[in-house]
Formats: sequence, structure tokens, C-alpha cells
Amino acid sequence: MWKKEDGKPQGMPEISTSPAGTPSTPSPSSTPIRETTKEVPVSSKAAACISQGIKIKGEVTGSEDLFVDGQVDGKLNLTNGSLTIGPNGYVKADVTAREVIVRGRVDGKVSGRDKVQLWSTGQVTGEVQTDRLAIEDGATLRGKVEAGKHPGKTGEASTAASASPSAGKSSGAISVNTGTAAD
Repeated sequence: MWKKEDGKPQGMPEISTSPAGTPSTPSPSSTPIRETTKEVPVSSKAAACISQGIKIKGEVTGSEDLFVDGQVDGKLNLTNGSLTIGPNGYVKADVTAREVIVRGRVDGKVSGRDKVQLWSTGQVTGEVQTDRLAIEDGATLRGKVEAGKHPGKTGEASTAASASPSAGKSSGAISVNTGTAAD
């Protein structure tokens, strides 16, 4: 007969995978797997990634952060997430997210609920709608831009805007037809 201590490797803690009161026999194949999964932390805040060399045609939806360094044709909709188009990323789609950071190229409508950032390597061709817009030197923006808080979002604000003759003059809308946009 062998003893329980003889069956386990030295220095390895004993892990019981069976319910209390049930006799257990150590399983060499399950013990190392359990050890490695305990040591590897999994972050719930890690962004999903569409890496370079990956091409997606269709609709991508979600509520987490997404990093696109590949190619996406279709529609991108991240309800509460942040979308980052990497320097090698090409998105030919309508984009909707809480925050949009463009380091690559976007052809289509870009809607950033909170903010849209164009880095120096970023190129956008199409419509941009956001509350806050940041454009670095060297970024290219061709199309229509609507930036700033819009008074028409609530019923009371739109009524006040139509009643006041000076309220319509400071709408916060900017129109860019063509060219390079910079700070």
C-alpha cells in the first residue's frame, strides 16, 4: 500500500477538488491546471482586440472597450465602451461609442457620446458628432463636424432656444468641408 503523501510531488500544496466528506484521490492532470489558473489574474477591464491582419465584414456590437488595428467594414456600436482605432487600423463603417480615439483611418460617420480624439496619425473622412473634439497637429479630417453640447437634447432646452433669438447663434456646430484640421 502507498500513503497519500507519497503520491504528491514535494513542495506542491494539496488541493481537494471533491466535496467535504468524500474520499479523494489526487489527479496529476487536474492539479497543475488548477495551479496555473489560480496564478493568472484575469482582468474584466481588458480591452478586446482586432489585431493587424484580421478583417471583419459586418456588424460589431458590445459594451466593453475595443482596440482595432485590423480592418472592419460595416458597423461598429459600443454602447458604453471606448473604441480605439490603432495606427494600422482601417474602419470603413459607421462608428458609435462612448469615446472614440482615432490613430488610424476611418471612413464613415463617427459618433462619440463623450469625446472623439484624432491623433496626429489619424484620418477621418465623413461625419463626426460628439460633445468634445480633440485634434492633434497632423491629423486629417474631411467632412462635417458637430461638436459641443446640443441644446436640442432636452425638451426644455429646445423650447428655450427657439424662444430666444440669440440662443441659435451659439449652437456649437462647426462645419469643415475639406482640408487638414489642426489645433
